[in-house]
Amino acid sequence: MELLLRTATADDTRGVGAAIAPLLRIGDVVVLTGELGAGKTTLVRGIASGLGAAEHVASPTFTLVREYVTGRVPVAHVDVFRLDRVQDVVDLALDELEGGACVLMVEELLPDDRLRVELTTEDPAGETEARRITITSAGASWLERAHELAAAIDPWSAEG
Repeated sequence: MELLLRTATADDTRGVGAAIAPLLRIGDVVVLTGELGAGKTTLVRGIASGLGAAEHVASPTFTLVREYVTGRVPVAHVDVFRLDRVQDVVDLALDELEGGACVLMVEELLPDDRLRVELTTEDPAGETEARRITITSAGASWLERAHELAAAIDPWSAEG
């Protein structure tokens, strides 16, 4: 299943994240893609908020891993973009974060069961906050939640 959305503001992008949050389960992997400034951390802010996290959500660019544990489901936001080798990613022991009992928000690691969220800016000059968001689900776990996901993000649907 693939859903195409458009958000006009950062608040809308956070809203998409908050709409996805209730569907997330421990062990889910959400793959984030997009250029620098595309809104990945903004989306994670919405997801973390929607899960009840109280911590300030910041980009993991300089720390590689940021964890938010106060919500319904702990969130680990991981930036593997700057890592040079697959072994560097393996060394992070991502499956051990929060004892494996968290939602993993990561760029371009692709397990069989995943939700992929690609964010792109609608305005290359950066004069607006408009974003195009493509959500692609894969695997049995997301297949059973497909209708709930489509309903949750319907307000931002670019199809309608």
